[in-house]
Amino acid sequence: MKPQVFILLIAVTVRSLPAFGQAKTVGGPCEGCEAIYESPVPFDKLDMFVKLPDANWAGQKPIGINGIVYKADGKTPAPGVVLYIYHTDQTGHYTPKADARGWGRRHGQLRGWMRTDEKGAYKFVTLRPAPYPGRTDPAHIHITVKEPGINEYYIDEYLFADDPLLTSGKRQKLENRGGSGILTLKDVGNMFKAERHIYLGKNIPNYPREQ
Repeated sequence: MKPQVFILLIAVTVRSLPAFGQAKTVGGPCEGCEAIYESPVPFDKLDMFVKLPDANWAGQKPIGINGIVYKADGKTPAPGVVLYIYHTDQTGHYTPKADARGWGRRHGQLRGWMRTDEKGAYKFVTLRPAPYPGRTDPAHIHITVKEPGINEYYIDEYLFADDPLLTSGKRQKLENRGGSGILTLKDVGNMFKAERHIYLGKNIPNYPREQ
């Protein structure tokens, strides 16, 4: 074999291997996922419950969403998982605060952070978001996950089963990352409630699997 051909084969082989000491990014590209690190409270001090403080509660009936975050086996509760959520306001816009910085300028003021407790539980209360002004996409709540030892990644947005914009075609295109995010709201009088369990690693690219 000619020396130059041998060198070329080595170069191609090296490029095809993962970089030494460099792990694959779990979940793939995720614009804005780094906003999870803008939490005003250190991760280890976060509560499992958050009420989005900048929602306009006057005359509004809030929604309360709770659930359990499970490990990849689908049955073991996952404590210490940080969740970051954000959504549009009642006009369908991500309206920022006047002094907003970082991703708060794009994600708006309706955002919050929580950390699952020892039972893997989480809960948040907010107002139901409005769809974008163009009314082509269903109303939704974005969510980013950061579990111990793994980079942050997004999972399927929270959606609403009774949303007329959530067509059968759009349902079929959902990836079910972390499990289904479609919520069925129940009117309990003073608020609406819904439940969503989250399954870490489900349909998440490059997610590490136990051998």
